[in-house]
Amino acid sequence: MNNNSNSAYKFLVVDDHEAVLEGTISVLRKQYPNIEIAIAQTTEDARQKASEFNPDLALLDLSLPEKTQGTARTEAGFQLLRDFMDWYPNLNIVVQSSYIKALRRFKPIIDRHDGGFAIVDKSQPLQEMLKRVDLALQGLTCTPRELRQNVIEVKPEWLKLLALAYQEGLQDGEIARRMNVAERTVGNYWKKIKDVLEVYPDEGQNIRIQTEIRAREEGLID
Repeated sequence: MNNNSNSAYKFLVVDDHEAVLEGTISVLRKQYPNIEIAIAQTTEDARQKASEFNPDLALLDLSLPEKTQGTARTEAGFQLLRDFMDWYPNLNIVVQSSYIKALRRFKPIIDRHDGGFAIVDKSQPLQEMLKRVDLALQGLTCTPRELRQNVIEVKPEWLKLLALAYQEGLQDGEIARRMNVAERTVGNYWKKIKDVLEVYPDEGQNIRIQTEIRAREEGLID
């Protein structure tokens, strides 16, 4: 895990369970002592806090009430997630939920999202949540395998990027020129390719080399 503990991030934590909020916030403060945290327990409050607080990262559950004293519904949480991704395309997002498979419908939107995006099952240890937060803060995408199987295909532009990078040895600036896209778009392609290939940062490993190895193993490049 990268050492971001000294960074003054702003987190918005959205969950309607007091115990979950307390546990999550406690763990986050230990890992990131300098963070500012805003909390919300309804989708209505979450939208307002996001607008006022301008967070670097939103950590949210999907089963949420729309208003105080309301009933928690996954559809309300899905709508909140959709709004956040539409309104804040660069927002780093971590979804912490028990409804992971239901996120299949969001895979195309996740692929287009410019900010970091990670998913963690609520049944997993809080340490696993911290790993996902760290990846999202790096602007990376990390989704469970079940969301990728039989859902996502390797897109033609990703294959072209791999060929230019590993067969022609080009760097991102030249790749962007050859593909006639912004260099930022090339960076986004890399994020999605690494997630599909399950290549994530690992201390002591060159992620570009690891991506090439996995791409060759999967037959995406010769």
